[in-house]
Amino acid sequence: MENLSNSLPIYIRIVKEIKDLVLSGVLKEEEQLPSTTYISSKFDINILTVNKAINILVDEGLVYKKRGIGMFVKKGAKNQLIKERRETFKQYYVKATLEEAKRIGYTLDELKTIFQDAYQEIK
Repeated sequence: MENLSNSLPIYIRIVKEIKDLVLSGVLKEEEQLPSTTYISSKFDINILTVNKAINILVDEGLVYKKRGIGMFVKKGAKNQLIKERRETFKQYYVKATLEEAKRIGYTLDELKTIFQDAYQEIK
């Protein structure tokens, strides 16, 4: 949880950061999250802001509380996040890209080549 600087509200940035940590495997399922006190002090933010972020994660079914111990990543959270992110990716990136590609005259075969080349570059 190192990069919380951008234009989104801080509690949304915390939610996104925790989700990214789960997706990347840094936070594993059934693993304990950093305490709200730790997050609050590390980033010099109000503990209520951290609690708001954690409550969003609970409401989304990604984390749960073990009374007296702390918050933990729920089993299945990573798969849930992958499913959500794939749908978002398809909706906002792929469709927008394809619409623009169609406007400027790319064929499906040309797009396949472009994507294959770009995919190889980032491996």
